[in-house]
Amino acid sequence: MCGLVGFLGFSREDSLPPWQVLQAMTDAIVHRGPDSEGHWLDPAAQIALGHRRLSIVDLSPAGAQPMHSPSGRYVIAFNGEIYNHQDLREALGIAGVSDWRGHSDTETLIAGFDVWGIEETVRRCIGMFAIAVWDRGQRRLTLVRDRMGEKPLYYGWIGNGGNRTFVFGSEIKALQAHPAFDVKIDRAALARYMERMVVQGCDTIFSGLRKVPPGAIITLDEGAPEPRETLYWSINEAAENGLNNRFTGSQDEAVAELESILSDAVAQQMVADVPLGAFLSGGVDSSTIAALMQAQSATQVRTFAIGFREKEYNEAPHAKAVAEHLGTEHTEFYVDGKQARDLIPNLPEIYDEPFADSSALPTLLVSQMARQQVSVALSGDAGDELFCGYRRYTDARDFWRKVQAIPKPLRKISAETIQALPVGPLNALGRVAGIALLGDKLKKGAPLLASTNQGDLYRHLLRAWPGKNPVLARPNEDQADWTRQEKIVPGFAPMERFMLSDMANYLTDDILTKVDRASMAVSLETRVPLLDHRVVEFAWRLPLGWKLREENEQITAKWVLRQVLYKHVPPEIINRPKMGFAVPLADWLRGDLRDWAEDLLDERRLRADGFFDARQIRQLWSQHLSGQRNWQAQLWAVLMFQAWQNRWNTGQNETVRTMMMAR
Repeated sequence: MCGLVGFLGFSREDSLPPWQVLQAMTDAIVHRGPDSEGHWLDPAAQIALGHRRLSIVDLSPAGAQPMHSPSGRYVIAFNGEIYNHQDLREALGIAGVSDWRGHSDTETLIAGFDVWGIEETVRRCIGMFAIAVWDRGQRRLTLVRDRMGEKPLYYGWIGNGGNRTFVFGSEIKALQAHPAFDVKIDRAALARYMERMVVQGCDTIFSGLRKVPPGAIITLDEGAPEPRETLYWSINEAAENGLNNRFTGSQDEAVAELESILSDAVAQQMVADVPLGAFLSGGVDSSTIAALMQAQSATQVRTFAIGFREKEYNEAPHAKAVAEHLGTEHTEFYVDGKQARDLIPNLPEIYDEPFADSSALPTLLVSQMARQQVSVALSGDAGDELFCGYRRYTDARDFWRKVQAIPKPLRKISAETIQALPVGPLNALGRVAGIALLGDKLKKGAPLLASTNQGDLYRHLLRAWPGKNPVLARPNEDQADWTRQEKIVPGFAPMERFMLSDMANYLTDDILTKVDRASMAVSLETRVPLLDHRVVEFAWRLPLGWKLREENEQITAKWVLRQVLYKHVPPEIINRPKMGFAVPLADWLRGDLRDWAEDLLDERRLRADGFFDARQIRQLWSQHLSGQRNWQAQLWAVLMFQAWQNRWNTGQNETVRTMMMAR
């Protein structure tokens, strides 16, 4: 696991020498690769590649990057792991490649480029990766991202005139280290961030900077004005192929096949030349991964769990029960509020963009704990999206069943009436009736009531605000649909469409971003066996009824995955209500975080920045502090943007100072 940077186009203006710029860019992501660094520049082609290395496979200098292909045609900077690279080596051996310098997957990958070409090699790969490769013959830059978007890769044009440069890298902070970096905040991206708490899709918070889409290849020829984008794999196509090629065996055969594919994925991802372990929450997904790891290991697998003193947030006892049954070497760490809160100032630096999923805090904590013992940790992420695990899927369906019988005009009038009523009296009425926060719930439900179909209802359910976002300084700012436009495949049930949407959006933009940045901030590599594309493609072949089992008024989510787990862990240890990976944020904002938040939400400061309606935010803050409303999620989004903006402004100034001193 590593980090990569680079740029195409050297400045013709009076500036720093290219090698010094490249050094500054690689220095910015030293946390992604603390073991070594490498640089390569071609002044004639005006291309520079930089690399920071976290040594996982082949710790010798033979695995160092940037690396040249055997023919000398290609030069690569690579971040990730190719889990089947030994199989690829055997195929390359048949094709005539025999002179190997080491046993790294990077060497396998770039040898494949010589033999098969870039796209065909990538199609053969099982893994997670971000790749930058320069074709010295064609004078062409190619950027590649893995199928599900586990590894990040940013790119874009910066500067003007003779200072115009195409930059790319694993994190935005590396691009920021280039002296030509002078981009503006994208207000449309900010509006979408406020809807979903993360910067959505392939855009970034900065105008002109983009992310390479999952499963995409970006190519830029020397002298071309813009790059070209092609897809070598698509979650939409995988889902459609699964629909058209449904699994024809029995349920028992499906369970056996899933276990076989997933076991192979786990086995491949356990290959490392450094200590390895697994995150364990005690839920279905992480327990399945830990179980399959222990079943294939001759020694105790190391597992890690975070605990909270607040009982409603604490999953540690469940993780411990699973660990004891499996016989893993288990480590748990109980966190008090102060330890978690002390990390908050680091979040803007770690995430580079505003990121308001508060579970970033426990994710960072468990990564820190694991890194003390291992360099690689396997994760159970993606089980909910693949096997229908989120309760919101059934909530959306059940709510729609109740409201669709109500005539549309009546639903619309009812929604408007609820929106017009003040929350305070409704909450007071709820307290009399024994319904906590009745007003908040009705306000949240009003847009759902006005939905025209299940898809519309589900999109409303995911939004952070019950209606139009009221806190933006420009309320008419572009707030178009933030979802990637997944193809609506005829024959899919609504819940399958929800899952497809979440895989294309929430999983990549939130979950995988959260885990990558938190783990790499402490130089820990995370691997996600459930995102092996063979597992993903097989899961989409299974009928919905084998994922969500409903019998005798009992709902069992992730049924087929549970059957795999139950071969290793008895149901009574696993079966419990889903908790999620949360922190007591509402209370923290009213307590120890109050002064920190008050400073960021200062009315004069908000007005001066010009991004938010200061009056509206102060009103939300007052309501939250009094306990009248719970605005924790919405306020956290504002706070994370404000904290990020502080870091961005400070970092920008620091970069300028550093560059000037270097000159």
